[in-house]
Amino acid sequence: MLTAVLLISVFFVAFTNGANANFKGVASLYGSGTTSRRYALYWGTAATFAGSLAALFLSDGLTKKFSGRGMVSEELVHSPVFVSSVAFGAAMTSFLATRFGFPVSTTHALVGALVGAGLAGSGSDVQISSLGMNFLYPLFFSPLVAMVLGAVVYWVLRTMRLAPNDRSRTLDAFHFLSTGAASFARGLNDTPKMTGLLMVAPIIDIRWGFFAVAVSIALGGLLDAERVAETLGKKVTDMNPGQGFASSLVTAGLVATASLHSLPVSTTHVSVGSLLGMGASTGQAKWRKVGEIFLAWVSTVPCGAILAASAYMIMVRVFT
Repeated sequence: MLTAVLLISVFFVAFTNGANANFKGVASLYGSGTTSRRYALYWGTAATFAGSLAALFLSDGLTKKFSGRGMVSEELVHSPVFVSSVAFGAAMTSFLATRFGFPVSTTHALVGALVGAGLAGSGSDVQISSLGMNFLYPLFFSPLVAMVLGAVVYWVLRTMRLAPNDRSRTLDAFHFLSTGAASFARGLNDTPKMTGLLMVAPIIDIRWGFFAVAVSIALGGLLDAERVAETLGKKVTDMNPGQGFASSLVTAGLVATASLHSLPVSTTHVSVGSLLGMGASTGQAKWRKVGEIFLAWVSTVPCGAILAASAYMIMVRVFT
């Protein structure tokens, strides 16, 4: 019974991750009018699925980081109750954000859930210091780097006449390729984080775990991405095709680099950061909506922690 709860919880967090995040890599395609929301989502989901499968071979480091090792005791790491609570807390955080159309970080939700369930399960025996280099530094600095690069890359491409205001066949082709690369990199970076939670279930071969998580992410994107898609595509900043292309290049480059170095960045923060940096440099950013998104980001970690801790205390009573 507990194993079934664990599997459902992990696949639930993967589904909500897809719903909240599959559009992030391709938001510029829709926002710039290069293609429709539906076709942008199809392209982003397909590229994300490919990245999710590639993560089995390229992202082993992230899988181990999000198993909880080094942050909580080995006893908790091997506890299905703990892992199920982490997955449930992160899933509910992403689910609630998606209902309100806010693009939040499943990575942040997972980090908060690990801390919350860890504190509920072992009191103060949680290695908060390990959060720094392994989790918080790359998570918090990545949007700042993305903002700067979003502005700089657009200015450079504009100067070189590689980011025109209007569509062309060549620009469209490179724009699709760059957003595909961003979505592929997202799958590469996010899938191991959720698959790592399955390492406590000995009946699951990790290869099948990757595949099941990849399918759940794809289904979440296809079935429940509409609200977040509108926010990312239309409500962060106005953009033309050249500007959209510049922001997608930044997102693809940063997330791919982080994935290959096993750094758990948030595709949400990188994508929004690159769009915002480009929008700020052109005076087109929509700051009120950006402020709302920022508040959602700030609440993600504590929300994940509270929900995971609550889930842990309930599951302990039910299953032990």
